Amino acid sequence: MSAAAIQTVRLAEVLAQSDRAIPSSDLPEVNLAGVYSFARGLFKRGPMRPAETSYKTYNRLVRDDFVISQPKAWEGALARVTDEFEGWFLSPVFPTFTADPRRLLPAYLEWFCKRKTVWQDLQILSKGMGARRETVSPEQFLSLEIPLPPLDEQRRIVARIEQLAAKVEEARRLRRASADEADAFTRSATDGAYKRLVAKVGLSRLQDACASITDGDHLTPAFSETGVKFIFVGNVSTGRLHFDRVKHVTPDYFKALSATRVPRRGDVLYSAVGATLGVPAVVECDENFCFQRHVAILKPDSKKASPRFLWHMLRSRTVFDKAWASTTGSAQPTIPLRAIRELPLPLPQLDEQHRIVAELDALQAKVDAVKALQTETAAELDAMLPAILDKAFKGEL
Repeated sequence: MSAAAIQTVRLAEVLAQSDRAIPSSDLPEVNLAGVYSFARGLFKRGPMRPAETSYKTYNRLVRDDFVISQPKAWEGALARVTDEFEGWFLSPVFPTFTADPRRLLPAYLEWFCKRKTVWQDLQILSKGMGARRETVSPEQFLSLEIPLPPLDEQRRIVARIEQLAAKVEEARRLRRASADEADAFTRSATDGAYKRLVAKVGLSRLQDACASITDGDHLTPAFSETGVKFIFVGNVSTGRLHFDRVKHVTPDYFKALSATRVPRRGDVLYSAVGATLGVPAVVECDENFCFQRHVAILKPDSKKASPRFLWHMLRSRTVFDKAWASTTGSAQPTIPLRAIRELPLPLPQLDEQHRIVAELDALQAKVDAVKALQTETAAELDAMLPAILDKAFKGEL
């Protein structure tokens, strides 16, 4: 159907606010839901007692109703109620709406509201000052205009969108699997090199390869607006040091650090806590910076070990498993400094280290090239669904 033949109507003509409110006093316990931003649907928050809150009512969810978050609708917090959320509840700041079944398919409205242009329109309509205070009223939501073909055409459009969206998601899955396989390939190569070296030269301790192994200062950093960069474990989480989202400390704080706690080119940083535990990163810059205490700094002995060799060996499965086995704490696993110093690794002569590094670096470069291409395809995939939706609601799909 051509765009010219599609009627455009206000949502208020085909959608009405539902009266699903139930007094909190009548609800001893309910399953509470929430609405994700960026059109990601509803999520389950779990059981709660409405009577213990300040809200006088809660809205019961009914399949195929439509829900908006008044505080975050302009950010895409809009969702259709699916089967699994039938009978769940939302607070009154999440008004619900029911579509006129003779004119509007709930799934058609759902896809329409996944478009960023809809969110932008709601942001313009919203009241308040600043992103934290913008809210969208039911009346403002219902004032939006939607292209509305006949129900049969809506069904065709929804089916076509779902077909194409499934293909996009499958492409994403294959891209993720490819990235995982590339990482597994490099890990396998590193593990193989590690085991061959162990068979040849035996095991040493990490501290045998380093002039010193220390962690960050345990005192509270003297943060400032500008000054020397201060990094966290997240800044080494990719296996490379980066300075995204850093803080700064005063020059006096930095000057007070001992030489063993000041990173220099060729040092190796090692994450010692949480989800990034066991990730190493080589310092490849001359810029001054310091770090939190959950990042260990390894200063390789230049006569015994090369930084890149340590980086590769620390990424082996054997060392990683040993690191995790040495952790303390459950909420936030941490490997103590003494355990880091005792991590087992082979320590061949430098010329042998350089040969191993050359082989593993060459392999890593190929994997990095593949990942760079995957990043480009990821951006292309991210742009596909918005383009599909744009065409669909222009009558071009």
